[in-house]
Amino acid sequence: MKQVALGMLSLIVSYVHAQTLTPVDESSSVKFVIKNFGFNVTGSIKGLKGTINFDPNNLASSSFDVTVDVQTINTGIDMRDDHLRSDDYFDVKTYPQIHFVSTRVTNSNKPGTYFVFGKLTIKQTTKEVSFPFTVQPQPDGSLFKGEFKMNRRDFSIGGSGAISNELSVKLEAVAKK
Repeated sequence: MKQVALGMLSLIVSYVHAQTLTPVDESSSVKFVIKNFGFNVTGSIKGLKGTINFDPNNLASSSFDVTVDVQTINTGIDMRDDHLRSDDYFDVKTYPQIHFVSTRVTNSNKPGTYFVFGKLTIKQTTKEVSFPFTVQPQPDGSLFKGEFKMNRRDFSIGGSGAISNELSVKLEAVAKK
């Protein structure tokens, strides 16, 4: 029992101090949902890399600088995935990554929830985005969870009128020391 209590105390103490963390792609997920012909189409993107600095006691020093590999886009249908990789959509030959870099991190009105503000770059376009996220301590790191909506047309991501302009992105990033 004493070992468990000491282990929990160690986890809490390490969490309270600033952490420089590296996302673990295999344990993380970047998922999206968009309507196509009125039906929800889900997909994911892998290849999460970057650096996360997070200190809940000094949010001004917290930052996110992460990328994903658009070549890994997966909707479960190979032909659709190949089309999404083409220059009609993501043009992965020219723009292989989606990049997010934070400009600030703040508290929210909800305990345990924070807001991240930053610049999202898809293809040649960079736009300001912000969204709430939570952080859960994990052994030797943290689990960051967030979700936001975006307009694909803001980033020159093509497609017909049968595809909704708005999509939801859900993030679960495991990051380790």
